[in-house]
Amino acid sequence: MKKLSITGLIFYACQANSTPAFGMPGSLHGETGVIFGIAGMLQLCVAIYAIRLNRLFGMARVGWSLFWAFFLMALLHLVQSTNQSVATTPLQVNLEVIYTLISLLLLTGMAHLHAVLREQIQRKREEQRMRAELEIEVQKQTAHLANVIEELKSEIDERKRAEQQVREQARLLDLTHDAILVQDLEGRIQYWNKGAEGVYGWTAPEAKGKKTSQLLGLELMAYDQASQIVRKKGRWQGEASVRARNGQDVLVESDWTLVCDAQGIPVSVMVISADITEKRKLEIQTLRSQRLESIGTLASGIAHDLNNVLTPLLISVQLLKAKITSDSEQELLETMRVNVLRGARLVKQILAFGRGVKGDRAVVKPVLVAQEIKQIIHDTFPKSLEFEIQADEELWTLIGDATQLHQVMLNLCLNARDAMPDGGKLSIYMNNVVIDEHYAGSHPEARAGQYVLIKVTDTGEGIPKEIQSKIFEPFFTTKAHGKGTGLGLSTCFTIVKSHGGFINAYSELGKGSAFKVYLPANTTLTATEGQTTKPPTLPRGQGELVLVVDDEEAIRDFAQLTLEHFGYRTLTASNGAEAVALYRTHQNEIAVILTDMAMPVMDGPAEIAALKSINREVRIIGMSGLDPVGGEETTSGMVHFIPKPYSTEVLLHTLHGVLHAMPVATVPVLANASASLSGRSFAFAGEQAARN
Repeated sequence: MKKLSITGLIFYACQANSTPAFGMPGSLHGETGVIFGIAGMLQLCVAIYAIRLNRLFGMARVGWSLFWAFFLMALLHLVQSTNQSVATTPLQVNLEVIYTLISLLLLTGMAHLHAVLREQIQRKREEQRMRAELEIEVQKQTAHLANVIEELKSEIDERKRAEQQVREQARLLDLTHDAILVQDLEGRIQYWNKGAEGVYGWTAPEAKGKKTSQLLGLELMAYDQASQIVRKKGRWQGEASVRARNGQDVLVESDWTLVCDAQGIPVSVMVISADITEKRKLEIQTLRSQRLESIGTLASGIAHDLNNVLTPLLISVQLLKAKITSDSEQELLETMRVNVLRGARLVKQILAFGRGVKGDRAVVKPVLVAQEIKQIIHDTFPKSLEFEIQADEELWTLIGDATQLHQVMLNLCLNARDAMPDGGKLSIYMNNVVIDEHYAGSHPEARAGQYVLIKVTDTGEGIPKEIQSKIFEPFFTTKAHGKGTGLGLSTCFTIVKSHGGFINAYSELGKGSAFKVYLPANTTLTATEGQTTKPPTLPRGQGELVLVVDDEEAIRDFAQLTLEHFGYRTLTASNGAEAVALYRTHQNEIAVILTDMAMPVMDGPAEIAALKSINREVRIIGMSGLDPVGGEETTSGMVHFIPKPYSTEVLLHTLHGVLHAMPVATVPVLANASASLSGRSFAFAGEQAARN
């Protein structure tokens, strides 16, 4: 547009200068033509800019009006600039000059306005373009953000589900009785479940952040060794003794597992521990019972052989006492008899802890037994010991063997005496107690019911904790060599167990010991007091034929001698087969058979079965160096029983009772029962027919 305006101005200026005006000087007309040409061109440009501004603003009527106005004025000036006949005055020329300048200014202003408006319009278009692009970008980002939000929502939902699963798993972990904890690689506790609270005593807030080894009192060397193994191999299993909050030691079986992250880097250690304290106690008790049973099998064989040795001695002493009248010799024989009986009691003691022999059962008053112990203590114990007995006024009675219960109390008192070499206090407390199901559930050896509690306490040295679990084992002793056999407490344990009771020991170094014996109470029967029995008169035979069967020659000879001395005739056999053969021959003569139960070739039960097959009414008295064991009735029938070593009185009274059909206690023969004895298998049954 500017180039067009300048070209037009130059063209009209040249034309005006080359053509003189009509009736006027050429110079004046030339200048006027230039002015009119410039004015026309300027107005034409203004008209054009009006159209362009009309396009920019969209003002159709105003724009076209301005265009036509300026366009017509431009044509007028252009016509005038070329018309030489038009007369002009100087004033008109000046006005045209002014008008031209105004047109120039207007053109310049409109050009500037057009440029500004055009720039603004371009800027506005650019802004619109950018806004459109921005809107597109915003829509894209919004869509992307919506996707991200959806993904985050899914991730949050998944995390919530995972957290819910973790909470459920944590709740399940809290339901278990096992102690579960998680510690970091430095040993600091991060997780602590309810089971750990129950086993160790500390709550989760109290335990978290603390080191496991310090909290549970673990031995550092063992703890470090376990930590090294779990880091190297990923797992460690073993047992450990830990200290609970209440100060008690708890034995746990632990399983340590190394926990790694997704990249396989170790981050923590999970420890699962089970309290096996009570389980280990049960195992120890089971092992102890098994050892007692094993030793009992050996003891049974020893007892049988010893009783076979003592039987002829006891019979011979009694026969000699009947023939010898000298007082000094009678005293020697009495001493021998007493020592034989002591040997028999020792054998019985071995059987007591080995097999739980029942012994004689009768109603017993524990107070009377304690009074006998009191007399022994008063006569034999050091005077530096203070002794007392305390008992309930209406103490229940017991069903048991008074001799064995006496032995239990005496053994406990002897141990208490040895624990107080410098003096102290020995006490026996006897009380009625009732054990409920809860207590019985936590003590496997106990049964719910009524008990008589006999507690023997001392203020002695106490028993070291590490050996308390062994004190009831046979032959275990802490006394010096030659001062203890190790049978005292084991005998007590077995006697108490054979009476249906149990015994517990409590001890602390420097404070003394307490032994609690629980025996089932008898709340119905009463014990007879003050009964005296007249020494029995030895019955004599009337020439009856007795078949004596025993594999020990000395026993056969002395039994034969005794029976013949008291008016009986005898036949002897060394085993069951010989006895059956003799009975077949002398069936009508033999009145009763006196037979051992453990013999070679044919033992007692087999012999009895064979004899019963010959004559079901045959009368048989069994003998054995072992006390009888109960069983079920078999086709072997019923048999009377005499334990070895037996006295002449027992032998003669039992024989007399069987021959004259006097009521005696009997038990069924066990044809199929067996026990191990010196490598031989034998079986026997029966009940003691009579005792002194």
